[in-house]
Amino acid sequence: MASRSWPRRHTVGRVNTNARGSRPPAWAAALAGVTAGAVGLGVAELVAGLTTASASPVVSVGGAMVDRTPAALKDWAIRTFGENDKTVLVAGIVVVVALIAAALGLIARWRVGYGTAGLAAFGVVGIIAAVSRPDSGPLDFLPSMVGAAAGAWTLVLLFRRAGATAPPGTEPAPEPGTEPGTEPDTEPGTAETGTGPGIGAGSGGRAEPTTPAGPSVRRAGADLYAFDRRKLLTGVAVGAGVAGAGVVTGRLLAGRGDVTSARRSVARMLPRPAVAAKPLPAGADLRIRGLAPFVTPNYEFYRVDTALVVPGVDPRSWTLKIHGMVDRPVELTFADLLRRPLVEADVTLTCVSNDVGGPYVGNARWLGARLADVLREAGIRRDADMLLSVSQDGWTSGTPVDVVMDGRDALLAVAMNGEVLPAAHGFPVRQVVPGLYGYVSATKWITEIKVTRFDEDTAYWTPRGWAPRAPIKTQSRIDVPREGDSVPAGRTTVAGVAWAQHRGVDAVEVQVDGGEWRRATLAEVPGPDTWRQWSIDWDFAPGGHTIAVRATDATGYTQTAAVAPPAPDGATGHHTIRVRAG
Repeated sequence: MASRSWPRRHTVGRVNTNARGSRPPAWAAALAGVTAGAVGLGVAELVAGLTTASASPVVSVGGAMVDRTPAALKDWAIRTFGENDKTVLVAGIVVVVALIAAALGLIARWRVGYGTAGLAAFGVVGIIAAVSRPDSGPLDFLPSMVGAAAGAWTLVLLFRRAGATAPPGTEPAPEPGTEPGTEPDTEPGTAETGTGPGIGAGSGGRAEPTTPAGPSVRRAGADLYAFDRRKLLTGVAVGAGVAGAGVVTGRLLAGRGDVTSARRSVARMLPRPAVAAKPLPAGADLRIRGLAPFVTPNYEFYRVDTALVVPGVDPRSWTLKIHGMVDRPVELTFADLLRRPLVEADVTLTCVSNDVGGPYVGNARWLGARLADVLREAGIRRDADMLLSVSQDGWTSGTPVDVVMDGRDALLAVAMNGEVLPAAHGFPVRQVVPGLYGYVSATKWITEIKVTRFDEDTAYWTPRGWAPRAPIKTQSRIDVPREGDSVPAGRTTVAGVAWAQHRGVDAVEVQVDGGEWRRATLAEVPGPDTWRQWSIDWDFAPGGHTIAVRATDATGYTQTAAVAPPAPDGATGHHTIRVRAG
């Protein structure tokens, strides 16, 4: 039969689309895309481990997302996921990357170059996120760039292994009796590639067997691109291994900068306080089961910040620069700080994201140098009213000058509960200011303080809708019993904590089922900057009950029952729980 003339197929680097069934199945293409994305991320993590952990595409993109998160969404994430919000964010980024990589694999069915271009675009996004971070370094572009290249190479390799692209320079051989560049007609009734299990179409319509494991190749070469499941899955397995090894090795390499050994060294040289805190009063902790202890252990102390990777700061190279509206700019080394008179103070910290009755509050004994003394040495100018402190990772906090200078124990802290600051809580130095929510006072990994004005500079959260000045509101919480608990009918202990930092708590009252308010017994406290435990015994009749609590601070203010969310300057309302007695 006469042959038809077809255009010559240029096959280098593209998917064959001229023979029916020549593209890999959709599931195979998507799997190749996901594997390529995984290899890209694994290699990027490895390179980040060799350079800078914060330059990892996941970390840098995640950090950029955190920086651009609206206040309402950030508040929702903390309420919903608590201290796991960063883990959820990273997991979400990985899932999105996997979905996009699968889509790029499907696009690559038409032409592999389209998929590799998509992976390259992903690399550009990672590069931009990494180099735009405040703490970016000169090599922070490398992880995303190398990872994108590795992912693109993996995608091409997997498609070639699956038989979806032709090797460079390959052209199908013509059928006998046809001219180069032509392709024979198929006789009616003859088999084509993939039309039956184990059968391929030979010349003249004769069927010939195929090998079970490999692609079926006709003499004419029309099936040169047939799908090879075994080779694809083998390649996927190898890619998964490479990705996993890259992530694990990258994390281990990043850990080589771990500050554990540095903390041990600091522990050996930590001086005794020049001004030691008074021993805790005998009745400071009521020791009621389920009640938050007066001193929060370091491992239980809440952590709310924007750092996806805890900064590893070497105290030997750490400095604190104080500049701006000062007469004498100051730069302190860690050794300089330890030579100063150190002060111990019991201070309760509270996060502004804490809902009424929430967990983001804790009390610790801090050791550090008085911030007010350092600022006096620098010579603060009369019209300055804000301290813009900067963290190692670029986060900023705006603290009112008058609060720091009014005599309270505002510290550049180096220790917490008798041990060197944990890395997650700001090692080697953090700021602690009693009476203010953390986002305007408690800068971790502090490296810089700019003395300025609120009308000239803004801190990290202020443009996102939070108040520039944020004194902590008087609050109380029920710890015992818990929401939904069953309690014995009759006399039952109700207990909790209350706080009004730098004012102090003078009274706590409890109400059951909307009845009269009764005064609770208060524990002792060492000063006005800590929370205060309270308890009361109540006779519960059988059935369901609603318990509420309110506190009154030393100024005579009793916390309001009006409910307000954390934004923009702290939640209000009475903590209320429901229990059943029986």
